[in-house]
Formats: sequence, structure tokens, C-alpha cells
Amino acid sequence: MTFLKTILIVLLVYFALKFLFRLATPYLMRYISKKAGQQFEQFFGNGTNMNAQREKEGSITIDKNPSQNYHSSKKVGEYVDYEEVE
Repeated sequence: MTFLKTILIVLLVYFALKFLFRLATPYLMRYISKKAGQQFEQFFGNGTNMNAQREKEGSITIDKNPSQNYHSSKKVGEYVDYEEVE
């Protein structure tokens, strides 16, 4: 009889936890997504706000890339002589 009580208690606890997890999952997912959004905003949001605060409104800045010398070689490929066949 004690064996049956033990199995019944284990099953009852299993189904109770399963039911509670099903109820708590939406709240848990909402909490996790909110935290991820806050971390994303903290990581990426601060960089753009700091640049906007430093510059005065209406000022123009031009960022130039360093000049790069592009050396193209005269020998690009192999020339193939062909004839048209009719």
C-alpha cells in the first residue's frame, strides 16, 4: 500500500509541476524578452545617443576614408583568340 501511495504522490507532484510550468511559461518568456531587449538597447543604443549629444544641431561633419591607392595590373587575364563557326 505504501508503494502505491508513493507512486500516487510522485504522479501528483509531476502533474502539478507540469501544470504550474505551463501557467508560468508566458510570464517567464515575457521577462526574458524584456531583459534581452534592455541589454540590446544598452549595448547598441548608447553609441548613437552619445554622438547625437556631442554634435550641435545643424552642424555638418564629413568623415573621409583614407585615400587608398588601387594598383591595377595590366595583366588581367589571358587573351584567347577565337574564330566564329557558322
